[in-house]
Order: sequence, then structure tokens, then C-alpha cells
Amino acid sequence: MLLEAPGVASQDGATTLQRCHEAAIALLKANLGEHGMLAATPTDRAQRKNYHLVFARDAGLCALAMVRTGDPDLVDGARRSLRTLALDQAENGQIPKFVSPADQDADFWYVGCIDATLWWLIALRHYLAVTHDADLEVEFAGRVDRALDWLRCQEHPRLKLLTQNEASDWADVMPRSGFVLYTNALWYYVKKLYALPGQRETRHQFNHLFFPFSGERPEYKRLRLLNHYARREAKNRDLYLSFVNFSFWGDEGDVMGNVLAVLLGLADEHRGRSILRALDAARVDEPYPVRVVLDPIEPGSPLWRTYMQRHQQNLAHQYHNGGCWPFVGGFWIMALAAAGQRARAREALLALARANEQNGWEFNEWFHGRTGEAMGMQGQSWNAATYLLAETSLHTRVL
Repeated sequence: MLLEAPGVASQDGATTLQRCHEAAIALLKANLGEHGMLAATPTDRAQRKNYHLVFARDAGLCALAMVRTGDPDLVDGARRSLRTLALDQAENGQIPKFVSPADQDADFWYVGCIDATLWWLIALRHYLAVTHDADLEVEFAGRVDRALDWLRCQEHPRLKLLTQNEASDWADVMPRSGFVLYTNALWYYVKKLYALPGQRETRHQFNHLFFPFSGERPEYKRLRLLNHYARREAKNRDLYLSFVNFSFWGDEGDVMGNVLAVLLGLADEHRGRSILRALDAARVDEPYPVRVVLDPIEPGSPLWRTYMQRHQQNLAHQYHNGGCWPFVGGFWIMALAAAGQRARAREALLALARANEQNGWEFNEWFHGRTGEAMGMQGQSWNAATYLLAETSLHTRVL
């Protein structure tokens, strides 16, 4: 349903959007603690599962929205989040996955968390661009250098792309490893934000590696071999591969990685349109925006891992393996808007608002990819933040 549609339906839609905006602001304020933005409302259940802590990727995403609200409390909360994470930066420069100020402890995840550092750098640059906070910029200059140095140490010297272990980014119970689409889309964006050398090389190799179907022959022989296996057997040839490793790859259809590639300028206009068209044809925003995997990994697949069945959580159409995540829905809307598909983006924004509205504006973490059942933690901060970013993107570029 397009928001321009006349009559009661249009009025109801406008009311839902306004209520979601207000609920999102209220949730961010409610979840803002002394040390920064908490991942979710600090209920007893959230505390048992550590959602009451300051997570780098959650707080980083929230900071992007908070600093744009102009609300002094939220802008200051973005600053506090960035400082909390920075003060527990590892000696080697890595930003922690999350910080527990009460325990004076920081966690870096089982095999390391690579996107925490990326999101901290992205959030900091956006915060400084809006606030012109010279004091914080000076205070963090050395920490920024160390964070960038740590990331450079994860970069392949010839391919100019980051490498990582599996289960070490936001989808931390998925078997993506080696060169990961989502992570390298963020790395390219960090290079642009910080005017780092090698931007063109990263973009060039990104397209060769994650889209080996163009028919172009890479110059680097190692890259040709990496491409060889996927080019013969991959199924989703309108999308970037979710990851590429030596002789194995992911073509389950990673929505977040593909949307970021479009939104952040890694895909050219033709490929970007093709990706958005393929995702739309797959109805990724049903039952809610959006399912994060087109073809879930099933037991028996070469990519299935034992840890994916832990707590019976990451089964097909659930959690990272094909569940609907409203925060990713926000990026879907931003990509549609950036591609000029504003009517489609407005339609998706209303669907996203209705996802957040479930159970009395519960802002559920995720929904079952087939049934639409609300799952995960309630009061998810980044759902509120990315709704606000998606809303803003209909009028002006956000990323």
C-alpha cells in the first residue's frame, strides 16, 4: 500500500508512521543508560542474556540516528556510547563487541568480533560531522589510528579486502568466513569516511570476488582460483556472494550484505538495480521487512554447523538463518530510497512501522521468516534507530 493512496487507509498509514516515530524516540531515551545506549530495554530477561550492555554495533547504529535527532539527551548519549567503547579498546586497537561497565569488563567474542571496530569508526565520523565536537576528536585521534591499524592488519595485501573467521560479525551464528560481503562493504565505507588509500582497489576487488559472474577475468591468479568454484556452481547470480573462502562460498542470499553494497556505492547503477529487483522479486519484506537470507542453510548442507542448532535458534527461517530483522529492514528502505525508488521505500517504511508496532510497540528483535511470529528480545534499540534513519532517508541521504 503506497502512502500516497487516498482515503482512510492513507490516513491510518500516516498515523502509524507518526506513532512509530514517537515510539522510536521514546525507546531510545528509555534505553539510554549512564554509559551509553543499551542493546535493549533492561528487563530481567534482557539482563540474563546480556542485552542490557553497550554493544559496539548496536550503539554505533543507534548513534547514527541519535545524533541526527537534535535532541540534546540523545546526542550526548551517542557521545557516551562512543567513549564507553573507546575506553575499553584493546591494546592492539580492536574495539570490543560489548562493554559491561558494572563489571568493568569488555568482551571480544569467541573468534573475535570484526564489525564492532568498523561500526565504532563509522559512528564516530558521523557524530563528529554533525556535532563538530573538537574535544572528542582530539581525545580519540590516537584511538582512531589504532583501530584503523588493527583493521589494516586484517586486510589481504593484494586484494585489499578484510579477512575473518566464521561467526565473527553481526550474524554470529552463520558460517561465513574468509572474505565476507557485509564486512567488506563496511570496510570500503570506512576507507571513504577516513580518506584511506586503496579505496578504488577495494571496490574493484570486491566486485571481482563477490560477483564472479560478470565474465571479467581477474589479473591476480589467486583471485581467479577463488572465483573458479563459485562461478561454476553458485545459484543466486543476481546477488553478491555472502562470503568467499578457498573452494567454498555462500550463495544463500545475504540481504544485509547486498543491500549495503548498493547503499554504500560498491555496486554500479546497473548491478544495484539488478540486486534490488532480485530482492524485491524474492519478497524479502514479507512477512516483515526483511528476511535476512533468501535460501536458509539446512542441516545436511556443507555449510551447516553444529553451533547453528544451539538453543534451536538458528534453524531455517529463524534468527540469522532467514528470520525477519527490522533493523535490516531499515537498510533495505535506505537502499531503495538511495536508488530513487521512493514510492517503494515509503511502502516498505509503513510495513517496517507495523513490524515495530507488534505487541503494543514492542520493537521485537526478529520475526520468524515464514509465520511472522515475534521472536527474540523486546525493546531492541537498533530497531528504533534504523526506523528513524529509514524515515530520514526518504528526504535526504543518510549514508
